[in-house]
Amino acid sequence: MPDDNKRNDEETAEEGADSGGLHPFARYLRLVGRGPTLSRPLTMAEAEEAMTAILAGSAEPMQIGALFLLLRYRKETPEELAGFVRAAQRWWKPPGEPVAEIDWPSYADRHKQLPYFLLSALLLAEAGIKIAMHGLAGVGEAATPRVLKALGIEPAGSIEEATRRLQRERFAYLPVERFCPPLLRLFAMRPVLGLRTPANSFCRELNPLGAPAQLQGVFHPTYIATHQEAARFLKQPKAAIFKGGGGEAQINPEKACRVGLVEGETLNEETWPALTGGQRHPWREEPLDPAAVVALWRGEREAEGPVAAVIGTAAVALKLTGRAPTQDAALDQARALWRERAKGKFGR
Repeated sequence: MPDDNKRNDEETAEEGADSGGLHPFARYLRLVGRGPTLSRPLTMAEAEEAMTAILAGSAEPMQIGALFLLLRYRKETPEELAGFVRAAQRWWKPPGEPVAEIDWPSYADRHKQLPYFLLSALLLAEAGIKIAMHGLAGVGEAATPRVLKALGIEPAGSIEEATRRLQRERFAYLPVERFCPPLLRLFAMRPVLGLRTPANSFCRELNPLGAPAQLQGVFHPTYIATHQEAARFLKQPKAAIFKGGGGEAQINPEKACRVGLVEGETLNEETWPALTGGQRHPWREEPLDPAAVVALWRGEREAEGPVAAVIGTAAVALKLTGRAPTQDAALDQARALWRERAKGKFGR
């Protein structure tokens, strides 16, 4: 405790001595960037203040880039992610009552493999579970909105329209610019900075329609615990977070999958088994053709790995929402849903 007090005194003294004439946003850069002895993570309140300034346009682009690179190098804390989310959530008004059961973020902006997880979401919607998906336009033929379009699904233009679609069709895809337009500026920084920014991380927590359950995929296993803690700070009732294909919520069926769980204030972890017999699917070698995803749904294509990915991902969601009590029951239920799907419903 004495060391902490000394550090706080030094921090306050340096701020008082050097703050004259500084841009207001500079204080956040000073907090995280003053070297190994004086720098520290932002508190949740400070992160919320900083992101509020960024989204309002009162921070300079150079300052935003500096902050994002510092956080990227050090890795964001759960408190920082939660603070950023709280600031962003002021930009829209969610429905008075939750209309979606599962929030499904899709913010991997450069798909290097086909997004078979979309079929998991549609399978769940067909079974009566309302899925609110949100994300980026992305780049390339395999981007989430492009594959949804091939399936015959257009994006919703607003939270209100997404709400109507959920009530009617049980699935809606909402582009991030339709509920928080300033966030697009942050994603547009990637080509300039050469790296993903914290926006790719914290947008996974946005939950614009206030769903009680959330399914998240992350790029790196080390981020599972970070997102679990952030979800707890944000009072997300339920969440399942795992390293997914391309950073999306898509099980890799060829390996056991560690899933971080959030249930109220309780954080747990479980491991799901591999689902295929060891035969490797060429996830990143196959052509990124949306028609291949459509053909899989329609039964016009056979592919063990992608089908197992669809089933495994749906099973995690079924267990998360309480539709199945165990992993085995969830997998059996997901397999039955896949066998009985309406093959002619999507695409064409």
